[in-house]
Order: sequence, then structure tokens, then C-alpha cells
Amino acid sequence: MTEVPILLPAPRQMRMKRGVAPLAGGGWIRVEDRGDAMLRDAARLQAALRAYGYGEWSMTATAAGLAGGHAISLRKGRGRAQGFRLEINPAAGVSIDGAGDAGVAYGVSALVQLLRQYRGAPLPALSVRDWPDFPVRGVMLDISRDKVPTMATLYALVDRLAEWRINHFELYTEHTFAYQRHPVVWREASPMTGEDILRLDAYCRERHVELVPNQNSFGHLERWLKHPEYADLAECPDGFDFPWGHCDHPFSLNPEDPRSIRLIEELFDELLPHFASRKFNVGCDETHDVGQGKSRAACEARGKGRVYLDFLLKIHEQVCRHGRTMHFWGDIIVKYPDLVGELPDDIVVLEWGYEANHPFAEHGKLFAASGRPFYVCPGTSSWNSIAGRTDNCIANIDRAVRNGLANGAAGLLVTDWGDNGHWQYLPVSDLGFAQAAGAAWCAASHDASALPAALDLHAFHDASGTMGRVAYDLGNAYLKAGRQVGNATTLFHLLQHDRMDPPPGLHDTLDYVREVASRLGRARMERPDARLVADEFAQAARLLEHACRRGLGEPARYWRRTI
Repeated sequence: MTEVPILLPAPRQMRMKRGVAPLAGGGWIRVEDRGDAMLRDAARLQAALRAYGYGEWSMTATAAGLAGGHAISLRKGRGRAQGFRLEINPAAGVSIDGAGDAGVAYGVSALVQLLRQYRGAPLPALSVRDWPDFPVRGVMLDISRDKVPTMATLYALVDRLAEWRINHFELYTEHTFAYQRHPVVWREASPMTGEDILRLDAYCRERHVELVPNQNSFGHLERWLKHPEYADLAECPDGFDFPWGHCDHPFSLNPEDPRSIRLIEELFDELLPHFASRKFNVGCDETHDVGQGKSRAACEARGKGRVYLDFLLKIHEQVCRHGRTMHFWGDIIVKYPDLVGELPDDIVVLEWGYEANHPFAEHGKLFAASGRPFYVCPGTSSWNSIAGRTDNCIANIDRAVRNGLANGAAGLLVTDWGDNGHWQYLPVSDLGFAQAAGAAWCAASHDASALPAALDLHAFHDASGTMGRVAYDLGNAYLKAGRQVGNATTLFHLLQHDRMDPPPGLHDTLDYVREVASRLGRARMERPDARLVADEFAQAARLLEHACRRGLGEPARYWRRTI
């Protein structure tokens, strides 16, 4: 038990008062609005009171004639958008006043976190006033690099993110939606079906989370273009050069072929009706092959930036036809600052970058000066890492938040990619999700050093206080190796490549990983998948150990040892 409660996100204003409020033994949850949203939040609170040892509570819509027990009041009123006020008083009980349905829900989430922390004991008397810095606080999960989550996994993730006041969720899609006319593309990919999306969309809306469609629509279409049915649409059917190396397969659509936009039109027509959201992320990132193949002559005549923008505007026309607001990754257009002013006024630029020193300030100023709305998009730093890059993750998100606020960004979208086979386990990314949720809600009150304790309480549900620190520390194993690489770790590269000069700190890294992993046995997680989470972190540690031993050139017989 801590003297000051640990909430995620940390409150903007929290004043501790004298006394405590004993809630055990049951009471009344009074709702002043009979709308579906408030009744759902009352039911959620009711379940939490029961689960955390506070007895049985009944819902009521009246304050008259209530006999015995304690009282919790839920009210919907005015205030800053999505904000709430939570009061816990020894005599007057508990009250939550929220600005709209979302504000009430966020106040209930804060109270649920207190119940989880105090577990049947009296709650401390306190007063919370809270509202967000960014109106949009989003998470994007990659489902196109060898891992498509089950619906149960997605529901559990949405529950966790909603409690942390994330209100925007995307599933990054290249080939993992089951388009009815294109089964050859997704046949072996375990895709999301239309019914899956309809169910997930409804589930998200009930939790004040907007499920935003996401379909890459220009580059990253190798899973389409490798098939004979689509190969002729490729810009470079036989491969091309990235800035960081050669790629031997097709990647982007040929922007000069009218059939390319007709394919995109067909995909949008089938995909978008499954989503209630009026936003749509069309991707269009990393199209480095444009100009190296079939559009070479057009790029030489009009300029590569102009060819890119012309195709982007065709995609925009299709998005507008569906009454949506187009979002797209800004990494290509930012290279052509003179063209930024030609973007449609209603387009949202997604300014992404995943290193601690990414120039969010420089790029944010460019988009702000153009008058185009933009989001800052840092990452969890979990991909290409096995166990994460904790320090980089925290610094990257912090830089995005600070510069996003300084330049008037309309939102934050933290991304969780699956590059090179999606080797990281989903719980590894919880640290990045939590860091983004806290920093985007209130940068001034968020303290990254409190993440391990917050994760123990509100992600891993570990009363022993073990898992949060294990996740944090294991995610910093990459620092011990002594040589850093961008968008990855040297330990991950040691697993991926047979020939690589090992970094100098592998002995120290091996000792560090063993020590961190040795703490796993102390964890006492209470979440339904606790055993799986523990196994996944143990396996992540084994993989890091294996990377160290590969780099040290040790024989494979050591693998019989288990962590």
C-alpha cells in the first residue's frame, strides 16, 4: 500500500484529504442518467466492487429512501471535454462528475484502479480534477507481420487500453482483412473477417474507444503483389533499393497505372462499411521504390514528390467518397515541404518516428505552419527487440508528446509494429502503451519512473510488485550489449543473422538477463492469462540469452539449461 495512490494515467490534480472512506459491506450506486453508457459504467463499477472485496452494491436512480450502506454517485455534467471530478469523502461517500459519457467512464476507471489498489480496505479521502492534453490518444497494433490476435486477445487489450483512457485504436492491415474477391491474398493469414470487425467495433464503442480502419494503400503491399493476379500492378516487380539495403520483392503499387486506384477503390468499398468511425488511415509510407521502376519516366518529368502526391490525392478522392477523413503517414511528403501546402485541408498527417532523437519539433512546425492537422506517432520500441527498448521507448514518446503539444498536434498515436516476423510478445508492449497513455493524457503529471508500479497494479495485476519491474528492466537489456542500432537491438540481429560482429558487452548482458529473469518466480499475477504472461517473459529472456551465446560463439548444448 502506498501513501499516495498510483493511477494510470496519473491525475493532473489530486489533493489528499484527512480520513478514509470505508466502502466494504456494500451500498448503492446512484446514477443520474439512465442512458446506456452510464448504466454500463455503473455495472463495471459494480463488478469491480465485488471483485476487490467491497461487497454487493445495487444500482438506483434515486437518492430518496436509501436505507443503510454507502453511496457512490455518478453524474454527467459540464466541464473540460473528457474531464471528470472524483471526490472521496469520509462522510459523504464517493461522487464522480464527468463531462459527457467519456468523462464519467474515465472517472469510473480511476475509481476502479483505487479499488484494485486498496482491495477491500478503506479508500483514502481525496479530490481529483482531471482532463486530457490530447483529445485523441491512440494505439495502433500491427496485425500484418505474422501475428493476428484472437478476438479474446483483442477484447482484453481494448479493456486495458480503455481503462487507461486510450480512445482511438487501429489494427494495421496490409493483407489480413478477408476481402471476399481476393482470397488468394489472405488465405493463409488467419485474417479478420467482416463479422470480426463488426463485433470489435461495437465492443470498442461501448468503451469509448474509436476503432479506426487501417489499410495500407500504396506501399507495403508485397503480400498482394507477389501473387500473379496482382504482380503487374507493382512498381518494381523484381525488387528495388531501400535507403538501408536491397529488397528482392515487389513493394508499392505503380501510381501511374489506372488499375492501381481501381483496386484501392474496390478494397475501400468492402472494408469501410464495417466501421462506425469516420476516420481512415490509408498508410502510404516508405514508398521508396516509386521512381525506380514503371513510374521512372513520370518521376523524371514531374518529380518524385509530385507523382507521390498525385496518387495520394486519388486515394483522398476515394476516402471522401465514403464520407471519411483521411489519415496517412507523413514520412514521404515531409521530404517535399513545398508540396505540403497542396494537401487537402481535411487530411490528417501522421508524423512518425521511433528513435529518442526523432525530429518531431522540426516536422511538427512544418505541418503546423501549413495549417494541416497532424498527429505525433512515436512507438513502443518493442519490435526487432524481443523484450523492448525501455529507455528509447520512454524518451521517444516523451519527445513526441512535448513537441506535439508545442506545435498543436491534434492527437497522439503510439504504434506497435511486428517487423521481421513479430518476435516480441504482446505483454512486452504494455510498457509502451502505458507510457503513451500517461504522457498523452497529462504530460505534466506523468512520471515514467512510476511505470513499474503502475504496470504491476493496472496491467499485470501483480500484488508482489514484480512483473512491472521485470518488464522495465528486461526491456533495457539492449543497453548492456554496448553497441546500439536504429529501430532494433544488436541482440535481435544476433538472432536474425548468422554473420555479425558481436557487440562488446555480451557477458555483462548475459548476467543481466539471468538476474532479471530470476525474479519471475516471485510474481503473483491475478489476470486470467497470468501463466501465459509469465511464460512469455521467460521465453523472451531465453531468447536474449540465446542471442548472447550466439554472439559469444558458444556451442548449442547450453540450450538445455532453462531460466
